[in-house]
Amino acid sequence: MLQVFKLGSVILAVTLVLTGKAFAVTDQQNSSLAQMTSFSQLADIKPTDWAFQALESLVKRYGCITDFSNYAGERVVTRYEFAISLNACLLSINQLLAADHNQLAKDDLSTLRRLQTEFAGELNSLQTRVDNLEVETTQLQTRQFSTTTKFRGEAIFAIAGFTATNKADDPDEPINDNFFLGSRVRLNFDTSFTGEDRLRIRLQARNTPSLDRVTGTAMARLGFDGDSNNELEISRLEYRFPISKQARGFIEATAGELNDFTGVVNPFFSSSSRGAISRFGRRNPIYRQGFGTGVGIDYEFSDAVSLSVGYIADRANNPEAGISESPYSAIAQLTLEPIKNAEIGLTYVRSYNNISTGTGSELANDPFDNDSDRITANSYGVQGSWRLNRHFNLGGWVGFTQATAEDLSSKPTADIFNYAITLAFPDAGKDGDLAGIVIGQPPKVISNEYGREFTDEANSWHLELFYRFPATDNIAITPSLLVITNPEHKSNSDTIYIGTVRTTFSF
Repeated sequence: MLQVFKLGSVILAVTLVLTGKAFAVTDQQNSSLAQMTSFSQLADIKPTDWAFQALESLVKRYGCITDFSNYAGERVVTRYEFAISLNACLLSINQLLAADHNQLAKDDLSTLRRLQTEFAGELNSLQTRVDNLEVETTQLQTRQFSTTTKFRGEAIFAIAGFTATNKADDPDEPINDNFFLGSRVRLNFDTSFTGEDRLRIRLQARNTPSLDRVTGTAMARLGFDGDSNNELEISRLEYRFPISKQARGFIEATAGELNDFTGVVNPFFSSSSRGAISRFGRRNPIYRQGFGTGVGIDYEFSDAVSLSVGYIADRANNPEAGISESPYSAIAQLTLEPIKNAEIGLTYVRSYNNISTGTGSELANDPFDNDSDRITANSYGVQGSWRLNRHFNLGGWVGFTQATAEDLSSKPTADIFNYAITLAFPDAGKDGDLAGIVIGQPPKVISNEYGREFTDEANSWHLELFYRFPATDNIAITPSLLVITNPEHKSNSDTIYIGTVRTTFSF
């Protein structure tokens, strides 16, 4: 049987075989073979050369695991390329011989030994490279942060400016146009105990103001805002684990959200560090009805159909509130992939005292003018994303919420509506670039039994444009422009313009 260099580990050997980068050495019995005509003086191996034709014949006859057939007959190959394919074929034939010694013809055995002899130098060079790779791999393993925990970090630095004449919630109060600097740092520690689960602990420090205070509307909020005075805090503690081949479980101990249990079907815009700049542009606002501690399950019926359910309570750790009296939200979403590269999410959310999403008008966040302390809501959403080609993705959503003031005598209801269309242009200029456009209407009260004066009067438009480009492998810069017409859905309010340059460092 032909002999092959012994690899440092079984895993490395299998990997090299599958990638066509395995190697072999000359058989010990080759010393007794007659001296053959050497090819060592040839710079390249041509399709007309004996060695080329011999290997091509072996590949066809024994189905060797090699990519040699990809260029056979099309061009000359270097001796090194030829040696890689030769050794992959040797390993494949050795596997056949291990099962049945009679599978290899005597003439083919002689041909293989001759090929080994002629390319011994190149095969030995491969041996040296793999030995070096084993040493480097061992060094990397000893230098890992942990054998079970991966550390990843991300930092956002943003400069933003805004302008408008007056505040949206008070036409008599002027806005002081200004620029400001914001930042956010996240450190993720991801631990896996089985290889299929994940325990995530996230530390976060941030110092990015919420623009609703200075503009008079939550419609102006950025997608990464928040302020901890740059002090590190635990912003996420969660555990995801497999229940079966088709089901996954979720435990959100700290700062969980409804979208943790399911996808928001907005792949190019949902990330706060690499997607949309605005809070509204990241996902359908109905997903924002909940924040705290919760559990959930995602079940895949097939590659095209999955069902997700989850429950979150804001003050679950408070003995006086618990999981029933605390503001809570429950979600159920059916996610479908009707055709390749297209996805649809059908979402239902039931919430209690949790309709404020921080994205729409003041009325949409509290349609009963602070008179109700027990607001229940049923929300329905349809989200879609369709990758038409490599450079264009069409998406969007529609969200509807019906809120009820349970503690008022007539139990009035208010209807809240929002929608958006998203256009993504991935790899617009080069690989890694992303141009994005968001056009939509932030949450608006379209009818209210509590009183006509508590219905939003005009239509506000959310117009967002951004372009993310990678400055390096670890740095992405995203300039953007956000325009909000008729903020707070008021016809007499001035258009707000917000310009932002977000720089994201990943490490």
